[in-house]
Amino acid sequence: MSGGGIARRDLAPLAEAMLDAARRHGAEAADALAIEATSLAIDVRSGALEQAERSEGVEIGLRVLVDHRQACVASSDVRPETLERMAERAVAMARAAPADPTVGLADPSQLAADRDASALELADPAGEPSPAELEAAAREAEAAALAVGGVSQVQSASGSWSHRRVHLAATNGFSGGYARTGATLSCVAITGSGPGMERDYCVESRVFRDELPSPGEIGRTAGERAVARAASRKPPTGAYPVVYDERVAASLLGHLVQAVNGVMVVRGSTWLQDAVGAQVLPRGVSLIEDPRRPRIGGSRPFDAEGLPTRRRAIVDDGVLTGWVLDLASARKLGLESTASASRGPSGPPSPTVTNIELTQGPESRDDLLARMGTGLLVTSLIGSSVNPTTGDYSRGASGFWVENGRIAYPVNECTIAGNLRDMLRTLRPANDGRPHLSRVVPSLLVEGMTIAGQ
Repeated sequence: MSGGGIARRDLAPLAEAMLDAARRHGAEAADALAIEATSLAIDVRSGALEQAERSEGVEIGLRVLVDHRQACVASSDVRPETLERMAERAVAMARAAPADPTVGLADPSQLAADRDASALELADPAGEPSPAELEAAAREAEAAALAVGGVSQVQSASGSWSHRRVHLAATNGFSGGYARTGATLSCVAITGSGPGMERDYCVESRVFRDELPSPGEIGRTAGERAVARAASRKPPTGAYPVVYDERVAASLLGHLVQAVNGVMVVRGSTWLQDAVGAQVLPRGVSLIEDPRRPRIGGSRPFDAEGLPTRRRAIVDDGVLTGWVLDLASARKLGLESTASASRGPSGPPSPTVTNIELTQGPESRDDLLARMGTGLLVTSLIGSSVNPTTGDYSRGASGFWVENGRIAYPVNECTIAGNLRDMLRTLRPANDGRPHLSRVVPSLLVEGMTIAGQ
C-alpha cells in the first residue's frame, strides 16, 4: 500500500505572484523560491512504535534588488496579503542595505534552456509509503540487529520518506522547477553495558525506495559493526599511517571542497588560496563534480540562479582547475560562475558542490591495510578542529588498530592530526566507493599522520 494521493500546489503561479508584488513595491529585479515538502518518519524501539511524525507545508522566499542592494524575506504563509507585506518589507530592507556591485541576477543569455529534470529521475513515482510500511521495515531492522550475538540493545531503528518540490522564478525570465524524493532506513546497535558500551550503525538512503537494501541487511550490518567494537581501547601514540574507511572518507574530501568555495577565496581565508594550477591530489587522481547523475539525491538540472549545471573536474589529474562559484563570488574574482549556486528561502545564493566522485584505485580496502602494515583504520570521526587558513587538521576518531596488515583490536578515544595539504597530496584511494551516494569517495590511505592515544 502507498498513500500517494497528496494534493500538490502549483508553485509556478505562486512564485510569479511574489515577483509581481516585488515589482509593485519598487524592486528593480527579484527572484522567488517556492518549496512544498512532505516528510514522514517512524522510530521503533524494543519492538514498539516510539515516535511517528508527519509534516507537510509550503515555504516561500523572495529576494529583491534595488540599486545594487539586496534583501531576502521568507514565510510559510502564502496568502496574497502576505506576499504584499513580504515584498514591501524586502524592498525597504534592500534600500537600507549596503551597496554591492556584484549582486544581481543572471543575464538571460546565461540561463538554462533545458529545465526538464525528468531525465535525472529525481522523484520516485511509487508515492508516499504508509506509516505501517515504514514501521514494519524499522521493526525488521531492529529484530535483525538484536539477532546478532553480542548485541545488548538497539538504540534506534528508523524509517523515513520525503517528497520535495521546488520552483524558482526571476524577473530575468527564468522559471523552472522539479521534484525529488528520498527514502532512508537506519539502525543503531549497542554492545556491552556501562563504561564498556560501544555502538555502531548502518544507514542507507535512496531516491527510489525499492532500491534500498533489505531491512534485515541494514539491521544485521549495524549489529555486526557494533559487536566488532566490543572491548575497545586506546591505540598507541605516535606517527602512523591511517586508512579512512569508505564510510568516513568523504569527510576528508569535504575539507578540500570547502577550501575551494568561492566565498572562502574572496575572503582570503582558505589554505588553497593560490593553488589553482597546483597539485593538490596525487597524479592520476581527479575529483569530478557531476550534478546530472540520474537517481542521485544531489542532482539538479539548474542551479539556484537558473544557470545550467554540467559535469566538470574540480581537480584534474591531481591539479586544481578552479573554484566553486556562484554569480556574486565569480564577479568579485573576475571569473565566470560554475553554476554552483544554492539557496534556501531566507537567504541569498551561495556556492556549493553537489555530487562529487574521486578517482578510484585498483586495490581493495584490505589491500590498503596490508600496504599500511601497522596503523589505524578509522571508521568514525567526532568533533573537528580544522584551521581554514593553514589546513591544520585534528579530529577525534575511533576504529581499529592494524598490525601486520590485519585488524588487531578495536580502538576509541584517540585523536588524529596532520596538515590537509600534505594529507591530500599523498593519499591512496581504494576501489570501494559506493556509486549510489552523492559523494563517491573510496577508502583512503594517508601516510604520516600523528595519532594521540595512550
